[in-house]
Amino acid sequence: MTRLLFQIGMLFTAILYHSVEGKRDPITYCAACRAMVDELLYEIRKVNPRKTIDVGSFRINPDGTQVQNKVPLVKSEVYLTEVLEGVCEKMDDYSLYTDPDTKEKSYKRFAPRDNDAFPSVNFNNFQFNPGDSNPLKYACEFVVEENDEEIISLLTKDTEHFAEKLCNEVAGFCKDFPHSEL
Repeated sequence: MTRLLFQIGMLFTAILYHSVEGKRDPITYCAACRAMVDELLYEIRKVNPRKTIDVGSFRINPDGTQVQNKVPLVKSEVYLTEVLEGVCEKMDDYSLYTDPDTKEKSYKRFAPRDNDAFPSVNFNNFQFNPGDSNPLKYACEFVVEENDEEIISLLTKDTEHFAEKLCNEVAGFCKDFPHSEL
């Protein structure tokens, strides 16, 4: 009898778990993808395009030679992986913004970057919730975790329209949204 009750309890728990599992907010995930792309491209633009890194095998061939290639640093998997690991920390500089005219909600950057001047932003239209964890940051981490190989592949290939390719076609988070600001 206890075994039957245990099995019924497990079945009920499994059903309840799947029905309670949260749905992804499409606005948040699309904005996270676009913001992540914007932050990645910003970090890449800061690097001198002439800077190179040695890639290839560090083995020595029987004839004593070593096969290595020089590639631009910004196209190296090592550099892109490093940048990708810290990109979601930048999501703290974004917040939910409500357009005063259309009442459309989106995420926008409110903080200046490095040595940039402070942007002229009307903070009345931003929603800041200090007690609330940043959903954009969690969405960004999900986007990166699920698509890290595709992101690096697209960046190393100099893909034109990188944001649209990644966020619309590869990850699929923005396919239902017109291209606009975050």
